[in-house]
Amino acid sequence: MTTGTVALVYGEVSESAPADEKDTLVEVEAVRSALRRLGYTTYDVPVSLDLSRTAAALKAGAPDFAFNLAETVDGKGSLIQLAPTLLESLGIPYTGAPCESIVLTSHKLLGKKTLAAAGVDTPPWSLATRALDDGMNAPFPWIVKSVWEHASIGLEDTAVVRSRDELAREISRRTARESLAHLFVEGFVEGREFNIALLGGESEPEILPPAEIRFIDYPAGKPRLVGYKAKWESGSFEYGGTLRAFDFPSSDGPLLDRLGKVSRTCWRLFDLRGYARVDFRVDAEGRPWVLEVNTNPCISPDAGFMAAAERTGLGIEDVVRRIVADTKRTGGSCSG
Repeated sequence: MTTGTVALVYGEVSESAPADEKDTLVEVEAVRSALRRLGYTTYDVPVSLDLSRTAAALKAGAPDFAFNLAETVDGKGSLIQLAPTLLESLGIPYTGAPCESIVLTSHKLLGKKTLAAAGVDTPPWSLATRALDDGMNAPFPWIVKSVWEHASIGLEDTAVVRSRDELAREISRRTARESLAHLFVEGFVEGREFNIALLGGESEPEILPPAEIRFIDYPAGKPRLVGYKAKWESGSFEYGGTLRAFDFPSSDGPLLDRLGKVSRTCWRLFDLRGYARVDFRVDAEGRPWVLEVNTNPCISPDAGFMAAAERTGLGIEDVVRRIVADTKRTGGSCSG
C-alpha cells in the first residue's frame, strides 16, 4: 500500500457553470476515491484567478505531488497553463503532461503547426480573419473552431460551412461569445471519427483499444461531428446518435495499426506522459488526419478514456496508479 499526500488540482467550478465544467467534479471524485483506495491522503485545491490563495492552499498541505485535473480556470480554456505553471513555481511535481506540452496542444494552432512540421497529417487551417479574406487554401467544406476551448464548446451544425456566405454567418454567430482572434477555420474531413487513448508505461505508452464514434441515423446533409450537444445534452438527438464502438472487422486492422503508430509519434513529439488521447478523422481514401492531441484527457467513469481502459480490464485505480507511476518515473515537472 502506498502512502503520501496528494493535492487534487482543478479549475474552480461555480454553481452556474455549464455541464462540461461540472463534469470536472465527477472526475475529481473518481480520482480522489481511487487515490485513497491506493493509500494516499488527498486534499482539494480548486484553482481560481486568485493565485495567491491557491498557492497558499498548496503549500499548507505540503503534498508529495499534485494530480493535475485543471482544464480551465475561470471557465476559460486559454488559462489552462496557470495550474501547472503555479505548481512549477512552487516546486511541486504533478501528474500528466508538462506545462509546455499542455500549451502546445491546447492552443490548437500551435499544435497543428507542430504536427505539420513533423510530417504528421492534420487538416489544413487558417485564422478565421484570413479565411474571410480568401486566405483558406482548401476546398469546402470547412469547420469553424475555437483556438483554445475544448469540450466541443461552440460546435453546432452551423460550424460546418460550405460557402463564404455561410462562413461569414457562422463567424458572426461565434463572435457573440468569443473573440474573432480566438477562432480558426479547418478543412472538414468527411469520413470516420476515431480516438486513441494512451496510458504511460515503463518504456513507451500503451495503446488502449481504439474507439470509433459512429453516427447513427444521421439524416443526409446533417454534419457528422461530435459537437457540444453530442457530448453534454443527454436528451438531444446528437447525444443518442453518437455511439462509441470498439469492435471492428479484420479489414480495419491496417488502419487501426496506423492510428496507433501515429498516436505514439504524437506522444513523443509533444513529450507527453501519464496519459493522453489523440483524435482522428479518416477520409474516404482511408487516410487518417490528426484533429488534436489531448493531454490529461477526462477520466470520469463515463469518459471515452475509461471506456477504452475497461476494454483491457483496467479500472480507475489501475489507471490512476499508472499515471502516478509515470509521474514519478519522469520527474513530474517541465524540466523532468
